[in-house]
Amino acid sequence: MNCLSVAVLGAFLCLIGSSNALAALSVRTQAGDSLLPTARLLADRAYGVQKDQRLDVYIPEGAQQAPIVVMVHGGAWRIGDKRGKKVVENKGKHTLENGMIFVSVNYRMLPEVDPYGQARDVAEALAYVQAQAASWGGDPAKVVLMGHSAGAHLVALLSVDPHNKDWGGIKPWRGTVVLDSGALDVPEIMNRSHWTFYDRAFGKDPVFWEKTSPFHHLSGAAVPMLLVCSTKRPDKPCDQARAFAQQAEIMGVKVGVLPEALPHDEVNETLGLEGDYTKAVDSFVLSAVK
Repeated sequence: MNCLSVAVLGAFLCLIGSSNALAALSVRTQAGDSLLPTARLLADRAYGVQKDQRLDVYIPEGAQQAPIVVMVHGGAWRIGDKRGKKVVENKGKHTLENGMIFVSVNYRMLPEVDPYGQARDVAEALAYVQAQAASWGGDPAKVVLMGHSAGAHLVALLSVDPHNKDWGGIKPWRGTVVLDSGALDVPEIMNRSHWTFYDRAFGKDPVFWEKTSPFHHLSGAAVPMLLVCSTKRPDKPCDQARAFAQQAEIMGVKVGVLPEALPHDEVNETLGLEGDYTKAVDSFVLSAVK
């Protein structure tokens, strides 16, 4: 390939012929200009055989035994994408600035797969991250799981019983950040007035409600968690978060509750921006991976 044939990519790519430079360009064009231009993007890595079992890996320059944040998007268990601006932009940039690898995960959606199957997908993704971490310059022993909304429910379900045989080959991880889940206690939700998207996700079977309810599987082996909850939601997710934390305390599990006066979407979107909210989440993440 000559320089004229790659002029649109810029002369520097032609001169150095660097795959890293191409990856850095991909970070800027696919995930937003605010991500660090020196970062590398490993896009659409397959952690399973299904087309939606894919993840993106954002790697800071010079990563060596770097901690890893694994992010699971929301979307009512039905929609959403790992490259959504609210999922990646601020959190991804901030994670990279902290010298950490940022991984964003897709998983199969309703109606193809129910929430329990989605949790299995996330477990498979996490196992893949742990297996590949060293090749990215990451530390497989320093992983923090994070999810928003439906993704928050999925990461909480994994975290309450990490030794569940259905989660396959995942190894212990350091902590989990649950960003505004309204489904920590699924039977409690389904037995009161609720939004119709919960019916599409959890159906009418009380046995399935309990199977997919993080509160009902909380164990002494649970991973330390930080539960961020919006105080502006009419369904009051902080009530469930506090009840969950109280039960965790009885079991000797470290669970913190962080109420935020933010709408549901902004709990996701603004994390990573300068302010007390980001500092509080940073405190949990950094203490988990130190």
